[in-house]
Amino acid sequence: MARIRAPRLAVLLALAVLAAVAAAAAGEARARSTYIIHLAPDHPALSAARANGGGEAVLGRLLPRRLRAPRPRVLYTYAHAATGVAARLTPEQAAHAAEGEGVLAVYRDRARQLHTTHTPSFLHLTQAAGLLPAGAGSASSTVVGVLDTGLYPIGRGSFAPAAGLGPAPASFSGGCVSTRSFNASAYCNSKLIGAKFFYQGYEAALGHPIDETKESKSPLDTEGHGTHTASTAAGSPVAGAGFFNYAKGQAVGMDPGARIAAYKICWKSGCYDSDILAAMDEAVADGVNVISLSVGANGYAPSFSSDSIAIGAFHAVSKGIVVSCSAGNSGPGEYTAVNIAPWILTVGASTIDREFPADVVLGDGLVFGGVSLYAGDPLNSTQLPLVFAGDCGSRLCLLGELDPKKVSGKIVVCERGSNARVEKGAAVKLAGGAGMILANTEASGEELIADSHLVPATMVGQKFGDKIKHYVQTDPSPTATIAFRGTVIGKSPSAPRVASFSSRGPNYRAPEILKPDVIAPGVNILAAWTGAASPTDLDIDSRRVEFNIISGTSMSCPHVSGLAALLRQAHPDWSPAAIKSALMTTAYNLDNSGETIKDLATGVESTPFVRGAGHVAPNSALDPGLVYDAGTDDYVAFLCTLGYPPSLISVFTKDGSVANCSRKFARSGDLNYPAFAAVFSSYKDSVTYHRVVRNVGSNASAVYEPNILSPAGVIVTVSPSKLAFDDKNKSLAYEITIAASGNPVIVDTKYSFGSITWSDGVHNVTSPIAVTWPSSGGAAAM
Repeated sequence: MARIRAPRLAVLLALAVLAAVAAAAAGEARARSTYIIHLAPDHPALSAARANGGGEAVLGRLLPRRLRAPRPRVLYTYAHAATGVAARLTPEQAAHAAEGEGVLAVYRDRARQLHTTHTPSFLHLTQAAGLLPAGAGSASSTVVGVLDTGLYPIGRGSFAPAAGLGPAPASFSGGCVSTRSFNASAYCNSKLIGAKFFYQGYEAALGHPIDETKESKSPLDTEGHGTHTASTAAGSPVAGAGFFNYAKGQAVGMDPGARIAAYKICWKSGCYDSDILAAMDEAVADGVNVISLSVGANGYAPSFSSDSIAIGAFHAVSKGIVVSCSAGNSGPGEYTAVNIAPWILTVGASTIDREFPADVVLGDGLVFGGVSLYAGDPLNSTQLPLVFAGDCGSRLCLLGELDPKKVSGKIVVCERGSNARVEKGAAVKLAGGAGMILANTEASGEELIADSHLVPATMVGQKFGDKIKHYVQTDPSPTATIAFRGTVIGKSPSAPRVASFSSRGPNYRAPEILKPDVIAPGVNILAAWTGAASPTDLDIDSRRVEFNIISGTSMSCPHVSGLAALLRQAHPDWSPAAIKSALMTTAYNLDNSGETIKDLATGVESTPFVRGAGHVAPNSALDPGLVYDAGTDDYVAFLCTLGYPPSLISVFTKDGSVANCSRKFARSGDLNYPAFAAVFSSYKDSVTYHRVVRNVGSNASAVYEPNILSPAGVIVTVSPSKLAFDDKNKSLAYEITIAASGNPVIVDTKYSFGSITWSDGVHNVTSPIAVTWPSSGGAAAM
């Protein structure tokens, strides 16, 4: 081999470096991202795409020849939940496309995050009570589309057809996709009638193909979340279910007769808007009746016109599909609720009356209650040395930061926050610790979440945690043990209570629309789980389970999705707004001790900005008496009232016309919503809202009268004072005026709350009233 002389080698190296730098600079300048392009339905580019069989024709119409390098790549074409395409473009290409005629909006793809039994009994959801039809496994024509991490049907009774279920409804045109890891002919049946996956946005963001050694490029759920939510919404009955020895009994979904169609949109690093919108597009085309989506934005809710979930949901609702979404796990801060468009059913999380107690017994004899799902060898009654993690290298018990010399053989008090709760126990175990007490801080208050720890461990609230830490710091030889008590039902302090993590209002984008809408069980929920991951999702956890217990608004959302499916089956002529109204106006606000539902973040009474209209009461929702209805025309008028320009509103409409906003409300709160949220600009302010209610009760001649509970500092009046229905007047209008009393002395908080209940002696149709006083706002424009 010839040798290269040193000078020549130096020159070649220098040239190579320069070329590499130039190539990198050029690549950076021409770097591509995924953009979602919304087009007018009659855009010529869409006609070209239909004629030429692909979305590439769309970009050919939108981009001049000089901007076709690097070559754009279409990921999806949308036709049902939106109109347009998702494509890989450079910023310059995207900017040019945005200026094109008939281009309604162009948004860069964003990642969303997952909002990560006994509940039918807690909800009194029985055949005898009314809403659950006789023969819980009997055939239903309702299809619940679950957009999540996919589904794991292998050996899971939750997705096996119950006796008498019958074939899939003829109205559903979807199906199951087979891959190397998902055998559709073996896994799908008359219960699981749809299974598809959407990955192009995720893969484009990765910059390389999905690593199938780590996650399955198929509908198969390798994470667990989607399996859990799908079985919660509509799982078949499974006897003898449980998580190890916890929560033993029958596991069954809210609507066990409904069919399930799974749309996998979420992967290891998140759920991308382009994939979410493609799945919603497919679900609408397939003919689902309910869309269940336990996914949302990080941080504050985006504007409605830039929110792919809101856009897709609008189109779904226009087709009569109920869209149920999680409110988010960003509580207890204000304005943290997401998925807050008024056409979406937004669900917060609450507790049930089942707990898994695990008590801390200190060396001085004091006992502090906690919760745990630890299933290994328990600690004996012998007291072990007790230390605070803050004195051992990391108060948060971060992996690798605890000093084994200070931790070995001891129980460690770790503070909640930053890293995963179960990971803290893993950190203790790796450092040689014998057990863990996980103590809440002020951020989580008294919210207790049971976890399947890898080391003997329990979680305690802030008050007990502070006392335990004080004991460690003041006793010369602190010791403790943990006593695990199993499963206890009906003996909790009170239930339901709103979870501290549950995201709250006021509505960040539309302050006069109350959000969340309702709360439902979302803490320590048992449901089916994947066989491809451990219950903790930690690499060091080798356990595999058929059922798992987890918490989040991700768990509360499918509860309501299943209830919506039952209501759709019972009332096929009801609109999505009517179904939402029935769930909201019949919700209850008192816990099982007869007191107002508490907020675990504060320990005091929750408010409508925390619990919405209240906790769902499914059997009452079957016969609500009156409903507040609304359609897409009303939602367009709402958007116009908020100040959205017609061009952006056209992102939501599908008739090819640009919304001219010829119809507007006097204020956005005039939307026919089953709740009231007034925003005052002074202590002498007054607002009047208009509502229309429809009688859906069996008595066509029912007469309703109002019972008003005025918020503090407010006078509420209603006109007329009586609603008398008959065969000709099935819908009647009323006005409600919410006026400040003019005496700010009695208003000592930022908000005041009350309610109005219309009653005919049989039905109680309740709407919460929230008042925001001056100088308390944080809402954003549009």
